[in-house]
Amino acid sequence: MNKISPLAIIEDGAVIGDNVEIGPYCFISAATTIGDGTKIEQSSSVYGKTTIGKNNHIFSHAVIGSAPQDLKFAGEDVELIIGDNNKIREFTLFNPGTKGGGGKTIIGSHNLFMGYVHVGHDVIIGNHCILANAATLAGHVEMGDYAVIGGMTPIHQFVHIGDYAMVAGASALAQDVPPFCMAEGNRATLRGLNLTGLRRHLSREDIDELKSAYRDLFEAGKPLKDVASELIEKTKNHQVQTLCNFILKTKRGIPYERKKNDD
Repeated sequence: MNKISPLAIIEDGAVIGDNVEIGPYCFISAATTIGDGTKIEQSSSVYGKTTIGKNNHIFSHAVIGSAPQDLKFAGEDVELIIGDNNKIREFTLFNPGTKGGGGKTIIGSHNLFMGYVHVGHDVIIGNHCILANAATLAGHVEMGDYAVIGGMTPIHQFVHIGDYAMVAGASALAQDVPPFCMAEGNRATLRGLNLTGLRRHLSREDIDELKSAYRDLFEAGKPLKDVASELIEKTKNHQVQTLCNFILKTKRGIPYERKKNDD
């Protein structure tokens, strides 16, 4: 049974699932779809063509699906898609895609977006990610699964952040962070593996393989993509292959301290 406040404004055409709660002073647009069990607290707004999955909890004063902050946007048919079981805290701002970026912003499931987080246009976020207070994702950013962004950290447009990566709070990231790695600083650079996160999810064998690969890639003073190619050829470890493939595909580069080769 739905629990919808009489003080909420829900436009004709909105599709509301079962056991949905919508608090007072919320606005739900005609093109919105809300899945079963989702709760939207007071004074939140859902605009445009926005699809919200099941069992999400959207806290008060969130703004979901409002027009992208892109001067080229001219009212095209664009979309925001949100998966299941996400927690979206107070005063967050999520934008849909743009025509130039594929038209969709896509957010996975089981993510936590703390207060004042901004998700820009055409962003793609995986599953089980955490974005701490006031983390800011510019347009076209892509995040993998189990990635963590610390509070007050802006991410430059088109940056890619790999699975299980972490960007520390109060950093500023302008380049890609490979899977399993941790970056920190302004401008953020790699500081090592995200060992705390890896120990929660990976085996000791995988972590040891990643430690060895990290040393070869970032501490041996050799050309990064050459080392990545060599490791792919000789390793059978899936996690190391994932790390190396990310490095080979990067377009913005990897932010790490280059070391001289003593050979």
